[in-house]
Amino acid sequence: MLFDKNIEPRCAYCSHGTDLRYDTIACTKRGIMASYGSCGAFRYEPTKRVPEAAPDFKLTEFSEEDFLL
Repeated sequence: MLFDKNIEPRCAYCSHGTDLRYDTIACTKRGIMASYGSCGAFRYEPTKRVPEAAPDFKLTEFSEEDFLL
């Protein structure tokens, strides 16, 4: 979930980091870091996190019986 409390720390969505090219982050605390890295100064910023894509459902996989109670 986007606002989950148990997020794995990553520099890519830390409030101290600024996104650079080639999967690198400019951190105000540690300098240049990998986007998948983390440190003890991690502070979660939910607006930087991109949620996973929704699963692709095909309506042809279901029959009308699947929707009856």
